Amino acid sequence: MAFVDQMHFKLPPFGYWTLDDWKTKGPEYIEIQDNMLGWDVTDFGSGDFHKVGLLLFTLRNGNFNDPKYRKPYCERIIITEEEQILPSHTHYRKMEDIINRGGGNLMIELFGCNEDGSYSDQPITVTMDGQQVTAQPGEIVRLTPGQSITLVPGQYHKFWGEKGTGKILIGEVSTVGDDRVDNRFYEATGRLPDIVEDEKPKYLLFKDYPSIATL
Repeated sequence: MAFVDQMHFKLPPFGYWTLDDWKTKGPEYIEIQDNMLGWDVTDFGSGDFHKVGLLLFTLRNGNFNDPKYRKPYCERIIITEEEQILPSHTHYRKMEDIINRGGGNLMIELFGCNEDGSYSDQPITVTMDGQQVTAQPGEIVRLTPGQSITLVPGQYHKFWGEKGTGKILIGEVSTVGDDRVDNRFYEATGRLPDIVEDEKPKYLLFKDYPSIATL
């Protein structure tokens, strides 16, 4: 939260709700639960969050399965530390813009995807701020603050913060996102971790919402 504030980005009110705040909320807030808005943290099963991990906040989202939610788009922010890896993955349905909103430099490794899920040995074409760029298999592109890249389904991407440049506030603008069903990781990984609740949570993750009876 301190870093987001430092980057002059403001979260919606529910980003700051405590567990006690959530217990006062009624069914008028059900869209937050249904569309997986709010905090999300994962170490992808690595056991070492600072080496392989991600911290996200979903501000708005549609829904693959519920027609009453007509939003065809999703917006997130992501915080990535220096050399903290998001493992290589692609999406079955989601098209996204990854935007460096400020901080350090974001490094992105690119591959195409064969039908069997393996890496393609063919170049792929991506768009970077309106410019078509052809990347060779495994090529690494750098996004400095303000730059962005557009990725379509079938384009594997792995990213991390460049060493020595500082942590990064990343923006993601995409079609509807559902990380429970729409991710295809190159190597097996755990997307939604099991958490040992050894103390009362200060803020909730989106996967905690079903345990709150008030919504």
